[in-house]
Amino acid sequence: MTQLLFSYGTLQLASVQEATFGKRMPMRAASLPGYVLDTVAITDPHVLAVSGSSEHPFARATGNAHDLVDGVVLELTDDDLAAADEYEVDDYTRVAVTLSTGETAWLYVDGASVEV
Repeated sequence: MTQLLFSYGTLQLASVQEATFGKRMPMRAASLPGYVLDTVAITDPHVLAVSGSSEHPFARATGNAHDLVDGVVLELTDDDLAAADEYEVDDYTRVAVTLSTGETAWLYVDGASVEV
């Protein structure tokens, strides 16, 4: 089954894709309404080594349809999605969102901002 993942950050980088999935992933431009980008400090040594950065973006829901985050959609297998979950550490939580195209995709958001 193909899983759509909206990426607005480091999963777009060739080095991160190769380290996470073992290959470059096809990507297409996409946008996500009702969100803005903030940053979170990452301390996981593997993520720091692969991404080269300790400051990573995270999407924050605003509820305002005029807010928009640009990014890409990656088409992943279930195994690829599990690998992405491993890469995204505990600072992030995966949620389903609706893109501007009307497609449903997974999105990683700041885990602290998600109500349980």
